[in-house]
Amino acid sequence: MKDMTKDILAGAESRRRNGSSDALGPNSEIGRKLKQYYDELVSDDVPDRFSQLLSQLEQAEPAQKKD
Repeated sequence: MKDMTKDILAGAESRRRNGSSDALGPNSEIGRKLKQYYDELVSDDVPDRFSQLLSQLEQAEPAQKKD
């Protein structure tokens, strides 16, 4: 177990010395894909029906607080 930990640490140190800031190693591609998917999801427009429902909810909230 200690040998495996030493190998992992040695690999990370080697990447740092070589100027590679890719700390995730083989998982970095997964991280890039997840970030790309998230960015696309966040940039999508909100459907009109959903916007209308949110507006109705905002108008209904002040009325409920008065009660």
